[in-house]
Amino acid sequence: MAEFGLPALFTLLIWWSSTGLIIFLDGLRRETFRWTMLGATTLLLTGLFGLHVLAHDTSVTAAWLGFVCGVLCWAWIEIAFLTGAVTGPRRTAIPPDLSGWPRLRAAIAVLLWHELAIMALAAAIVALTWGAPNQIGTWTFLAFWAMRQSAKLNLYLGVRNLSESFLPDHLRYLESYFARRRMNLLFPVSVIAGVTAVVMLALAAMAPDATRHETVGLTLLATLVVLGLLEHVFMVLPVPADVLWRWGLASRTREGRQEPSSAA
Repeated sequence: MAEFGLPALFTLLIWWSSTGLIIFLDGLRRETFRWTMLGATTLLLTGLFGLHVLAHDTSVTAAWLGFVCGVLCWAWIEIAFLTGAVTGPRRTAIPPDLSGWPRLRAAIAVLLWHELAIMALAAAIVALTWGAPNQIGTWTFLAFWAMRQSAKLNLYLGVRNLSESFLPDHLRYLESYFARRRMNLLFPVSVIAGVTAVVMLALAAMAPDATRHETVGLTLLATLVVLGLLEHVFMVLPVPADVLWRWGLASRTREGRQEPSSAA
């Protein structure tokens, strides 16, 4: 059981600690963001280098490290967005009565550079690992992308719990793009797709002919998708997800809390 339990526990710890750390860093004063981005970019380059080096390594260690490299690459995406370094050409709120195509167009503009950065980084990762047997890091990044894209769409269409407390002050204008509803038609589709992915990954990890590399790597991925599903479930619960990361949100209540951006 350790071959399944340890990867699952490791993924849980990485997910919880890295999310909290990113929330903490993005809640600090804005003059710290240059150092945060410098550190994140260094880790990004380390992750890309690691993915390339590990691409043809099918050992158990390579599965663990490939997963970590994928997490490092995705962390840059999250940090770049939440610091406001890579968002979109639009940085203002929308009127509450805006709907239809104008609202959708504004929502695209507010995230455009962010989405293009994800596509560019995904293409780079795929290119670095193309045709290689160790795809754990690549699939880790793509799993993050799929789960985050689903979360964005559900927030746009409307869910009960918007978790707006995670937004730093300089991104408060994004709240105007969220909709509060009990449910939307996409949400059950997102959950079904996530559950299907978990089942497929779990079955592949437990297959009799699976190598130790595949067992560990697929368990890491399956657990990651389960945690993504958990984030989706919090969207429709009366309990906000921020109860899991109160320590990360502490940076926004300190004396050095950043001043809101004029664009917000």
